[in-house]
Amino acid sequence: MAATMLEPASDTLNSAQTASATAAQQAWAATPIARRVAVLRAARHELARIADRLVDAISRNLHRTRADSYAAEVLPLLAACRFLENEAATLLKPRRLGRKGLPFWLVGIDSTIERVPFGTILIIAPGNYPLFLPGVQTLQALAAGNAVIWKPGSEGQPVAEVFLAGLERVGLPPTLLRVTNDSSEAAITEIAAHPDKIVFTGSSEAGRAVLRRAADMAIPVVAELSGCDAVVVLESADTQRVLEALTFGMHLNGSATCMAPRRLFLVGSGHEPLIADLQARVATMDAVELSPRTHTQLQALVADAELGGATTVGNHGALDLKPLLILNATPAMAIARADIFAPILSVIAVPTPEAVLRADEDCPFGLTAAIFGEERAARELGARLTVGTVLINDLIVPTADPRVPFGGRRGSGFGTTRGAEGLLEMTAAKVTSVRTDKSTRHYQATGPAHEDLFRGALKMSHSATLIDRFKGLRRMIAAAKNLK
Repeated sequence: MAATMLEPASDTLNSAQTASATAAQQAWAATPIARRVAVLRAARHELARIADRLVDAISRNLHRTRADSYAAEVLPLLAACRFLENEAATLLKPRRLGRKGLPFWLVGIDSTIERVPFGTILIIAPGNYPLFLPGVQTLQALAAGNAVIWKPGSEGQPVAEVFLAGLERVGLPPTLLRVTNDSSEAAITEIAAHPDKIVFTGSSEAGRAVLRRAADMAIPVVAELSGCDAVVVLESADTQRVLEALTFGMHLNGSATCMAPRRLFLVGSGHEPLIADLQARVATMDAVELSPRTHTQLQALVADAELGGATTVGNHGALDLKPLLILNATPAMAIARADIFAPILSVIAVPTPEAVLRADEDCPFGLTAAIFGEERAARELGARLTVGTVLINDLIVPTADPRVPFGGRRGSGFGTTRGAEGLLEMTAAKVTSVRTDKSTRHYQATGPAHEDLFRGALKMSHSATLIDRFKGLRRMIAAAKNLK
């Protein structure tokens, strides 16, 4: 998911603005969760009412229909909001540990774990899904009691402002959510103001720039970075389903989707009909207009692949690009290791499922992997892939389930958004431990008798045999008598 690289800037935020947001966040965090959820429920109804306005505000430069925007942006956003309405109170409820599992030598301690808001969450959004991705993150941050700064991706400011206005109409306190402009300078300014956490979605290049700035200030970051995602076709796969999935994945949003298929692993033999059908299908698909920068990157990648023995199917010379197949590709080729927002698919033959694992490790990214074939075999292979999400006999769509978290591995980032885990990412664990008895023995200076006591405790608690544990108990009792 593309984002602009960050360049140095010297802007600073208005201190009055910051103080107002801090006060609003503290009041919001003190608001009972039931009331916060009520605002979210009202927001869902309001966002549904103004759905046309939201869609109208999404950039026309994205390669999609209005129907695509309803399906890929508005519907999953509202489903995620409903999930929070139903689950947030339970997920954020303080958890009292009780005595079960408490070491005997800590008798008298009563501990409670709370999930508390960080404070201010800076959400640096992508341009390719300008409503759904940052919208869900914003709702989760608000549900957890945070204030939010939404830095839109390229051309994402209009829809972010429609979203903001909708929430404020139904009772979201003013200044709790603020939308910046979509410039890279805005991101730099907001990071310099030291938010309490950053949630970044974008390219690996821009993500590393954000991480460097955040590291200097010890700001925690959730980073959803690029993908170069794999589709694995086992010999047992339904080839027609694979064909439809690949067509969908390369077409969706002009292939500007982090989970779009970029590598096609064909396992074993018998895949010639699929390749023939795929070549015929992509020849009829619409072209996507690439940016000059992406086009230049693509030319270099294709030239490298052809030098390595690959065959290119399709014309890659123009900025308007129809889906491009790279046949006879190898896992080590740069084109099979690149995070590029262009409808390209490297076709890689592998002899066995075991070989898929080795081939996949050549790619630095690990966002999702889709496996087509008999379910049991697909599950066994998926369990061994280092990715955030495994999709079996489907592509992209199941990740819209509001219950499931989304996040990458390796070069695709760390941390999660969405689902229960995404909500908890917007909180810090805070522990309160209470001494319920009046004992002060644990403050006493230790001596030889204490050593005997502790060695007896170790033996009693952790020895492998009952006899040895009983010996440890006797040693403890004798040592305790000497302490009196």
